[in-house]
Amino acid sequence: MMRFLQNIFTRYEKISAPVKASVWFTVCGIIQRGISLFSTPIFTRLLTPEQYGVFSVYNSWYDIISIFATLNIFYGAYNNAMTKFQDDRNRITSSMQGLTTILTVILFIVYTIASDFWNGILNLSSLYVYAMFAEMLFLPAYNFWAASERYDYKYKRLVIMTVVIAAGSPLLGIIAVINTSYKAQARILSYVFVQVCVGLAFYIYNLYKGKSFFNKKYWKYALILNIPLLPHYLSSTVLNQADRIMINNMIGSGEAAIYSVAYSVASIMTIVTTAIKNTFTPFMYKSLKNQSYGKLRTTSNLLIVLVGGFTLIAMVMGPEVIYFFASSAYHDAIWVIPPVACAVFFKFLYPMFSTVEFYYEKTGFILAASCAGAIINIILNYYFINLYGYYAAGYTTLACYILYSTGHFLFQKFIFRKYGNTGNNLFDIKFIILFSVLLLLLMVGITFLYSYTWPRYIILLTLGIILVVKRSAIMRLLSAMKGSE
Repeated sequence: MMRFLQNIFTRYEKISAPVKASVWFTVCGIIQRGISLFSTPIFTRLLTPEQYGVFSVYNSWYDIISIFATLNIFYGAYNNAMTKFQDDRNRITSSMQGLTTILTVILFIVYTIASDFWNGILNLSSLYVYAMFAEMLFLPAYNFWAASERYDYKYKRLVIMTVVIAAGSPLLGIIAVINTSYKAQARILSYVFVQVCVGLAFYIYNLYKGKSFFNKKYWKYALILNIPLLPHYLSSTVLNQADRIMINNMIGSGEAAIYSVAYSVASIMTIVTTAIKNTFTPFMYKSLKNQSYGKLRTTSNLLIVLVGGFTLIAMVMGPEVIYFFASSAYHDAIWVIPPVACAVFFKFLYPMFSTVEFYYEKTGFILAASCAGAIINIILNYYFINLYGYYAAGYTTLACYILYSTGHFLFQKFIFRKYGNTGNNLFDIKFIILFSVLLLLLMVGITFLYSYTWPRYIILLTLGIILVVKRSAIMRLLSAMKGSE
């Protein structure tokens, strides 16, 4: 046993920094998403569906409003700035953090001028909105720091902070909910308290290291790059969150909670896909910079297959996972899992395309696909939720992510052929289409198997065997990341 462990440790020491980072970023994702998911069965039993629905709607509105408060600068613009201005990273971080602070304060002033009006639109009390602004003020500081750590493949401190945040929020939440009759408020405020404490610490840290709150050059760079992306980020978030908000307003908070649980369960695969995406993004930036197109094409195909495998597992295990994560009041959520799981696959797919648009700073091309997807999602939700209830929201989300991915592929293809110094396609579109169609057909088949246990278990066993047999291919996938050093 000791020799076995020593062999593993020896092999681990020999692998490259990007591969180590990929492993540990995956671990971070598992810790963060895993603790959140495994606390769900506790909260779905401590809270009524209506109370759980309030927490779900709060998070949905936060994701939307924070786009206006921060412009999501810690995503595209920050990664681009770290690539272009490598020698001034600390000042970039602190000054862009200063920009998000000013934007949040301006938005808060707008809210306070007509708070009753905005509370009616949000269907939230002032207490929740104040908590939301406190979170938006400080949490971006942590996001800047985490993005910088990922860019440099530094994982040790990120793992520690992931554990602190992931464990602190549900633990404090459980204690707060148990010890008060104001359970929805306790869940939200305990969650916000942890986010604010961590964000405040990194806010001070980033400002101390960068010693710059305002920098005209970097503020202008971030605004020019990110303001055109506002509709894109808003549209992306609408695709993620509008379902719950519309279900809450059109049917009720209880149904919004059931849908939210189903969405969370179906999104279990994001434990791995988010970590893969976080590692793949800097790899892709550096591959585009170094014109390592062949390796990028091969790696993206392998990633698609890997993510598709996790999508199948999430769909096959849907009923069992719902039984574990929630009480019988949430049982009908199983029928939402297959389309939402497939939607998560396409949600992973489209950033692979949009990264090309970010890299060449042709962000205007992103708007058409993003806005079209969000508008279609709202229209389809309004029509089909009225007809078929909250079940329809899963299928409208899937349809919109398919359209979303298609639009981003077409735009990146045009951009890459114009600016990439090559007439070839960056991605293997034939393979992507065939694999996606196969996944959609399997989704339909698995839905009909939800009333039959053994066939689904046979499928699950088959997938497990394939993963074991193809483990070498998975290792080659990780090795392909070496090109990003």
